[in-house]
Amino acid sequence: MADYHKRHLAEAQDTLALGAALARGLRPGMVVHLRGELGAGKTTLVRGILRGLGWRGLVKSPTFTLLEPYLISSLYLYHFDFYRFGHLEEWEDTGFREYFNPTSICLIEWPEKAGESLPEPDVEIALTIDGNGRDAEVVAHTEAGRDCITRLQN
Repeated sequence: MADYHKRHLAEAQDTLALGAALARGLRPGMVVHLRGELGAGKTTLVRGILRGLGWRGLVKSPTFTLLEPYLISSLYLYHFDFYRFGHLEEWEDTGFREYFNPTSICLIEWPEKAGESLPEPDVEIALTIDGNGRDAEVVAHTEAGRDCITRLQN
């Protein structure tokens, strides 16, 4: 099983395709950290994941709401964005801890803003701007994460 996957994303469609491919390996209970500067494509990647899971509705950035929930069949997917957190205590004040459970998938933009309070990720994805495109690095931290990357590569 693979611990690491790297891919160049020349355009937004490639980011959506990577998200759809990642969706095949995501399972309830998984936590995914999304890293990258503003405009790196984190929400576009989440849109691709949701499309890969069958979601056809609107996909919004949770920058102002902090959380966008999605119910897909019997799967709960929570898309968090902690960019606006000013201090680590804000994570504790939100009451979001209950969303991290064996029946949901949690995708987190700006996880570093919550510090050590978040559960360890199964998968960590870093998006960096490279000219007009993006580079994506996907790293597994658990067995479930390694399985996800293996499915991504097949």
